[in-house]
Amino acid sequence: MSLVSPSSRPTPPLLRLRLAPHLGSPRAIDGAWWPRSYDLLAELPSLLAGLPPAWGHISSVVLDGTVWAPTPGRMLVAGQVVRLRRRLATAAGTVVLVAPGHGRWDLLVVPPDTMEEAAAAIMAGAAEADRDRRAG
Repeated sequence: MSLVSPSSRPTPPLLRLRLAPHLGSPRAIDGAWWPRSYDLLAELPSLLAGLPPAWGHISSVVLDGTVWAPTPGRMLVAGQVVRLRRRLATAAGTVVLVAPGHGRWDLLVVPPDTMEEAAAAIMAGAAEADRDRRAG
């Protein structure tokens, strides 16, 4: 039997997420997320784990049904049920995260195959503090 030392275990890839500063007013886009694939079952757990605690428990994720790989209507993430709602009306380049009692957050989704330099620019632009604000 061989043992694997903690230092030799593969580390999970870093979450590619950039959030906009919240200055009290709602925003049209709350940040940008650059997943590694369109497999939400593989990508969502790390996204939710990387969100600020102040966002609360995300109970629903609304996504464009034409872009993401097929998913069930719900999944278990960190011991919590998260509803996955596919909507054709949702902007193709966004996911909407909903936390009852805390609000909703719209993240721009950078396509997984985007080159690193372009993705960095998109993410920086989405996180700028002076972006258009969502009507409150």
